[in-house]
Amino acid sequence: MAAAAEEEAAARGPPARPASGPALWRLPEELLLLVCSYLDMRALGRLAQVCRWLRRFTSCDLLWRRIARASLNSGFTRLGTDLMASVPVKERVKVSQNWRLGRCREGILLKWRCSQMPWMQLEGDSLYISQANFILAYQFRPDGASLSRRPLGVFAGHDEDVCHFVLANSHIISAGGDGKIGVHKIHSTFTVKYSAHEQEVNCVDCKGGIIVSGSRDRTAKVWPLASGRLGQCLHTIQTEDRVWSIAISPLLSSFVTGTACCGHFSPLRIWDLNSGQLMTHLGSDFPPGAGVLDVMYETPSTLLSCGYDTYVRYWDLRTSVRKCVMEWEEPHDSTLYCLQTDGNHLLATGSSYYGVVRLWDRRQRACLHAFPLTSTPLSSPVYCLRFTTKHLYAALSYNLHVLDFQNP
Repeated sequence: MAAAAEEEAAARGPPARPASGPALWRLPEELLLLVCSYLDMRALGRLAQVCRWLRRFTSCDLLWRRIARASLNSGFTRLGTDLMASVPVKERVKVSQNWRLGRCREGILLKWRCSQMPWMQLEGDSLYISQANFILAYQFRPDGASLSRRPLGVFAGHDEDVCHFVLANSHIISAGGDGKIGVHKIHSTFTVKYSAHEQEVNCVDCKGGIIVSGSRDRTAKVWPLASGRLGQCLHTIQTEDRVWSIAISPLLSSFVTGTACCGHFSPLRIWDLNSGQLMTHLGSDFPPGAGVLDVMYETPSTLLSCGYDTYVRYWDLRTSVRKCVMEWEEPHDSTLYCLQTDGNHLLATGSSYYGVVRLWDRRQRACLHAFPLTSTPLSSPVYCLRFTTKHLYAALSYNLHVLDFQNP
């Protein structure tokens, strides 16, 4: 406890120096920080073993930011934004080494009897996961590696399985196999569902008060989230293909659809959100059937996609829309069902066989680590995965798995 208190105090800034001691301590604070800024992680750790004062001094967030920004999943985005300012940077770098080395402890959070195709989202200390035609909300226990026994809430309304859902503006926006979209208020019993498509709604996204949906009926639609206009379609877009994935740009000016690549030559197309008109398509020379199962914007000008052709592709709209700037191939030729990034160097993917979760360092071509979560004969795709700086959660056909990188 005392060591934790010391590191927490040091994280706020350099400690008060002793009244007497070696000449090193008498250097101006700015100069000492400059000298220590040239040290790597190992050297800072050794310096911290000299005495208590240096231990506290070398725990200062200022000295660890540079190292953290180059580390995997340390809470810093590529632009340097700190997403976890309340947690000491040194502690995050420690856990980051477990991600780099693949050190973790596997566990199972939930089990269900019937085979499912679950989707999930994280928000704060809560986990939302779909099971059949319900969405269940659970609270994490303090360790983050276990859940409360009973769900905090149950959100119903669909007649068939929930295919996909997102959290937005204290709402759950769900897409169902019954062709309907559900709007649920998280902190009340308010629920509305309306017919959206002629066949199952495979995907949905919501930002800035706008909902976009994609369906097996080969259309994408735009809807308002405003309570008085729910169910009023703003645009209907004929995609000529089944829509498997969809995402709204952070600028709220456009959205991208990932389709089956059967009826149209490009599985990735960007549409204007206000007019519904096609703006551009991404890539060229896709083989038939190279459908995109997951797509996400990382910044307004960059996005990632994955799917049936076994590749993760990184697109930068500022350079070219005809060729991706980076790609990573699934080494066992498996379909990639889902992906997630830390906004910086770490990329995680879920494969179609044996519940394989792969971690990638985006500065390298080869896979960093692979974690098979099932074995024959219970092979299952990873339908959805999410992670924090300490844990990774993967939803499979029969179980919700956790990989604990904080306490391996």
